[in-house]
Amino acid sequence: MKDDKKYIDSIHNLGRLGSFIAVCFMMGIPAVMCTVYDAWPSMSTVIQAGGGLLAMFVPSAFSEVISYAPILGSASYITFITGNVMNLKLPVAISAQQIAGVEANTPESDAISTMAIALSSLETIAIIAVGVLMLKPLQPVLTLPAVSTCTAYMVPALMGGLMLGVFKQSGKVRIKNKMLVAVAPITMSILGLIFIEGFTSKQGFAILGAIPLTLAFAFILWKKGIVKQVMIDENGVEHDME
Repeated sequence: MKDDKKYIDSIHNLGRLGSFIAVCFMMGIPAVMCTVYDAWPSMSTVIQAGGGLLAMFVPSAFSEVISYAPILGSASYITFITGNVMNLKLPVAISAQQIAGVEANTPESDAISTMAIALSSLETIAIIAVGVLMLKPLQPVLTLPAVSTCTAYMVPALMGGLMLGVFKQSGKVRIKNKMLVAVAPITMSILGLIFIEGFTSKQGFAILGAIPLTLAFAFILWKKGIVKQVMIDENGVEHDME
């Protein structure tokens, strides 16, 4: 227990320091460039250009922290610093936990997720570096129609891999009928698309609303006994857990 607390404290301190340094670089480099070239934009220009983006991405970022932090644990720091959460970091964390055979929200899963995401980030940096170096030599290949067609399916393929992990459950303890919980947010999204004009541009606010709605609906289904934890024995037989 003492070692766990020491690890958690150290990883949080390191994560906060890393987040502060990342913000300094993200804000500092544009500030230095604007100062050197005397190209500071006016506040009205910044608000006009960034207002719509902030309205969409700030709620999304806030909701992502609430949604993903329980899965990622202390790996949330490096995840949100490096980005690409849904397409890469979250699937990496879930896959690493499943391969290692650890339960979510445990010190073991926290350590596994942190190492997996850290290695994933290093691998991404290495791939990007190689891609930058090879961009000019590979330009004739990358501009082929066949390559353009393939790249259009990359994100759906990644999302499909993520959904496979949602549908397929592993381990001795499982959640029965957990997919029914998705009925509430899906219904909300359909109604929003039908009755709210410009609903697709308000996805950040929609996610913020979907989180408490999903939690409330899941709680109701759990209280009704529709969604529940079951134990799988060696013969594959389900046993309700009290």
